[in-house]
Amino acid sequence: GHTTGPSLNNDKLYKFAYSAEVYVDQVKASLKKSAGYRISSAVDVNLLWRNPDNDDDQLVKVMIRDVQVENVNERPAAKSIFKGKSTEKIIRKEYLEALQRPMLLELVRGKVKNFYSYQNEPGFTQNIKRGLASLFQLQLHSGAAREVDISGKCNTTYHVRQDQVTKIKDLDSCETEKQGFTSHNQILDVNTKATSATIYVLEDGFIKSIKAEENYAFLLNFRRKTGAKIVSKQRLELKSIQAGPGLIAEKQVASVVRSLDSSYVAVPLVAETVKSECKKCPSLSEHWQSIREHMYPEKLSKAEAAKSFLSFIQNIRKTTKEEILQLIKSENKELLPQIVDAVTSAQTPASLEAILEFLDFKDASTSVLQERFLYACGFASHPSEMLLKSLTATFKGDIANEEIRETLVIVMGAVIRKLCDREGCKLPAVVEAKRLILNRLEKATKDDNVRMYLLALKNALLPEAIPLLLKYAESEEGAISNVAATALQRYDPFFLTKEVKETMNRIYHQNRKVHEKTVRTTAAAIILNSNPSYMEVKNILLSIGELPLEMNKYMLSMIQDILRFEMPSSNTIRKVLKDMRAHNYDRFSKMGSSSAYSGYITRGRDVSSTYSLDILYSGSGILRRSNMNIHMFDRNAELHASQVVIEAQGLESIIAATPDEGEENLDSFAGMSAILFDVQLRPVTFFQGYGDLMSKMFSATGDPINVVKGLILLTDYSQEIQLQSGPRASTEFLGGLAIDISGGMEFSLWYRESKTNIKIRVAMFVAGNSEVDSFFVKTGMENTLEVETTLDFISTVQFSQYPFLVCMQMERAESPFRRYMTKYESLPSGRRYTAKRGKAELLAGNEYPLHQENSNMCRKVFSTKSESSSNWF
Repeated sequence: GHTTGPSLNNDKLYKFAYSAEVYVDQVKASLKKSAGYRISSAVDVNLLWRNPDNDDDQLVKVMIRDVQVENVNERPAAKSIFKGKSTEKIIRKEYLEALQRPMLLELVRGKVKNFYSYQNEPGFTQNIKRGLASLFQLQLHSGAAREVDISGKCNTTYHVRQDQVTKIKDLDSCETEKQGFTSHNQILDVNTKATSATIYVLEDGFIKSIKAEENYAFLLNFRRKTGAKIVSKQRLELKSIQAGPGLIAEKQVASVVRSLDSSYVAVPLVAETVKSECKKCPSLSEHWQSIREHMYPEKLSKAEAAKSFLSFIQNIRKTTKEEILQLIKSENKELLPQIVDAVTSAQTPASLEAILEFLDFKDASTSVLQERFLYACGFASHPSEMLLKSLTATFKGDIANEEIRETLVIVMGAVIRKLCDREGCKLPAVVEAKRLILNRLEKATKDDNVRMYLLALKNALLPEAIPLLLKYAESEEGAISNVAATALQRYDPFFLTKEVKETMNRIYHQNRKVHEKTVRTTAAAIILNSNPSYMEVKNILLSIGELPLEMNKYMLSMIQDILRFEMPSSNTIRKVLKDMRAHNYDRFSKMGSSSAYSGYITRGRDVSSTYSLDILYSGSGILRRSNMNIHMFDRNAELHASQVVIEAQGLESIIAATPDEGEENLDSFAGMSAILFDVQLRPVTFFQGYGDLMSKMFSATGDPINVVKGLILLTDYSQEIQLQSGPRASTEFLGGLAIDISGGMEFSLWYRESKTNIKIRVAMFVAGNSEVDSFFVKTGMENTLEVETTLDFISTVQFSQYPFLVCMQMERAESPFRRYMTKYESLPSGRRYTAKRGKAELLAGNEYPLHQENSNMCRKVFSTKSESSSNWF
């Protein structure tokens, strides 16, 4: 009769040769030197039963014999881990026996309807059988189908040409239990590609040969040279057809199966999850002892610190709450902050419970640890609803230290945003936290509280908060209107409605009231960054010349920067400038020292990074705001890697100068605010009020104030993969950063000079491991990258004359960069083969060329310094 699936002949024994291979290597490498292994065997297939009512319902017996395990690539004997070991020794006797027990397949129209095997069989051998059984599933007409095999329920497409059938399985469509996680920001994440194709050649209605290949490629988005591929290949080839046993005459398939062996059960064809136990893994405290020396605070700008941090997180993720608590309670004050960073970054239910039980927010003396915990929550790579719930509960409880209360609510904003970015905006904990922040902001009366909730919104970036932010930006003053305006600046221009732009235009042009320069320039930046109209640009250009001294210069510099750097609004600006030729010269030849400048730090094929530095002074030469930003972006995503803003106001009295219009009543203040990896941190105050300023000025050692110190988990990618040949594979990429940012401001009344200094010291370590795990052998590849560097931003201002001299310097120290790749194969006994390649280089230091005007000024500053240093009296 006609069948739509392959049909076996009665009374025949089909003898096949089977092999399954895995390879692990770098993405572009040929497979000739890959790590991996091959399992090969004979496979006997015969028909047991055919349904008397339906020719196309067949029960087939499949049996694996003569199993061999070997290297996938030819190797000298000394480098083979299998050398001199029998298959029984490699696979273990009971596993080999299980593997060679026959399985039964019921094929209906070519699809596997039932897979019969033994219930108590080890998962590993069962999966190898499933990998072989899945190969027998095919249809003989072209078309698409959703079918179940070892990979799960997947979209599959068949192309049939005479005796050749090609089966393409869309691995991204497979429904299985997904395990693992990805990083929050795409730039820091890993890109995956997966393909699966099988080619069948048929002869006389049954299979002559099968070739299957499955490929997985993983690429680190910010450095696509770093990655891995896992390849799984299967081959089944018909060697001979012999006379075989006859058919069993029965009506029902179930009775045939029972008559063969009562222990047979129908088992799902989808793979079961199996993990091999780790025999020699160190306990958490043993592991900590081995890395402890690298975790002291003074070593946190070394790559070894970041590396230890990552391996520690991996261990914490496998550990119980009790073990974690025991370790935390046993360590001293100096090392605890680093342990808190790691435990919080592990993001498992056990690690969260342990750290919350350990921290006591009613105790102000441990505020350093509380802060490290909160920032690690803000930087979390895949925060859970449970985390936000715990933070909200903590916020409602007693908190001894006011700064911690502020940090907590600011971090809640960051966690809300990350959960919303992953379609979690409707989760009960997110809804409650959003409501809490918005309601408390509306009720807040004290300036400090208002600022705190605004900073939380600056992290959360909720569309529904925009009307509130507009209200505070326009009707308040000082720090509050400033935070509200800079919060609006962080929204995607898509959310900036007509109403937002009208408000920003009113603030910039001061239609309703006088605003500070800092808020007006932020309003201008928002207008120019969100697709401005011709008239908006024209009005801004017409205002230049009518603005306070330094603001003229700043706005001019901002416009020139947009043109030079070809930012999106540059075309509109060019159009307007063309029509305004007549009254350009006077307007655009303003004196002053303020400036705005952007440039590239790196321009790469994968990721580029830019810096922008803008500085606004008051008319008397005192710094009002310096803003340093670093952005990273690739084709589809952007990351605000860092921002350091130093703000000062009301300092004119020190040099007996006149404040600018609208700024006569500002209290003396200087402070610093930072954004790190898209998270706004709690601002730090250098001094507040005239008295505080005076006492600090006369004792000023110029010692920098630490703004951020700690360990951050940036890349956090982990995926488990079921290979269609049976083994499980896993890929992990972890990237950690040890960071130390400090900033300071010093005055010398004697030289009439002020100096701001920001130092960013970072060490980064990235570790990728892709591994295939068959219970008797593991094979894989590790990739590591490490770099250490220091960035310095120094601005020196001499205000003994006008326009005063300003010199900005931005330097990167020379940076060691190392990368290694290790391929390995290992047996549970500890026998191991490794091949390691590496490269270490020193990246030259660099002084970034800010604009020409700045270079000229620096020459002047340093020449006046050398003259004045000799004439003290």
